[in-house]
Amino acid sequence: MESSKTRSAISGVAGHPGALGSFRRILRLCTLGRIDRPYVPRLLAVSLTSLMSSPLRLWEQVVYGTLVDRTSIDPSPIFIIGHWRSGTTHLQNIFCQDSALSYLSAFQAIAPGFCLIGRGAIRRLLAKAVEPHNPTRPMDNVSFSLDVPLEEEMALANMTSHCFAHAFVLPRQAQSLFQRYVLFEDLPETALARWIEAYLRLLRKLTLASGGKRLVLKNCANTARIPMLLGLFPDAKFVHIHRDPYDVFMSTLHFHERLTSICQLQSISPERVETNVLMFYRQLMRKFLADRSLIPPGNLVELRFEDLVKEPIPEMRMIYEGLGLTGFADSEPSFRTYVESVRGYRKNEYKLEPDAIAKVNQNWGFAFDEWGYDLR
Repeated sequence: MESSKTRSAISGVAGHPGALGSFRRILRLCTLGRIDRPYVPRLLAVSLTSLMSSPLRLWEQVVYGTLVDRTSIDPSPIFIIGHWRSGTTHLQNIFCQDSALSYLSAFQAIAPGFCLIGRGAIRRLLAKAVEPHNPTRPMDNVSFSLDVPLEEEMALANMTSHCFAHAFVLPRQAQSLFQRYVLFEDLPETALARWIEAYLRLLRKLTLASGGKRLVLKNCANTARIPMLLGLFPDAKFVHIHRDPYDVFMSTLHFHERLTSICQLQSISPERVETNVLMFYRQLMRKFLADRSLIPPGNLVELRFEDLVKEPIPEMRMIYEGLGLTGFADSEPSFRTYVESVRGYRKNEYKLEPDAIAKVNQNWGFAFDEWGYDLR
């Protein structure tokens, strides 16, 4: 492959969950919903990167397949959960300053199929293709590079068609994808088995790449997957972060609009996006509340995003003590250094209209009661 052509192809679909994944999975996605004509060039570009990278995925399987299968995910991961735009990224970025922990990097999320063999020259090629076009994340002003933490849902979208992140690719199928792959409702046993297989394969790769470090993972969809995660990791640790529902609503609308614009192969109306956002929060958080008691005592800590922003070090200390984690004293200087480095970060600001307040009150009223936020 000629490097300039490769960089051009990759940069054209930077951030798309289908890029650099299996071509068979792309074909499978095309059977889930009709592709709209204006997005055919995007589909072709994604398909091109898939075909170009197929030898790399095969090479990784030959070299590392058996070793990955034999890798044990021990100790159990720390799962950061909470609705999208509730502060999960900020919390994970602080957590990952602990050198005893490991995480899914953006490079591993973009290229899970060859993230082990590609840690050298291939990663540098991807960095040249992706980073100059994406200095910050598309939905906010958080700095982006191939080394920053990313959530597993984006890697899973690259590995399997059984993934909720494809809702941004096929937004008209978003509700059915949410029901199946977040709530695990109406999901055939074969599809569930494939999801579990892909998820464990990803986590084994991360464990192998880190030399066996404990994983700290952030995936908002996992908020509704407590029974499944406990079935895989009975001693898993959970940190749930929540935020003022009005801020979550406005920020999540922006998140869906930006990510959909980058990934979509279908058109969707703003009204339908808003309906989805209202429904997803309601169902995700109610499922978490119903399943929260399944988590063993001492394995769950909950906190407010607002408190983490105001007092990050005491909140991190509370998390470590609440979960019985070691290493806080050793990591505290790194926590402080990171927090100081982002002190000037400016969050997106949104104007909250009366109509939006009414919709949030009507659909998410339970959240104000549960977490003590002021109802307007």
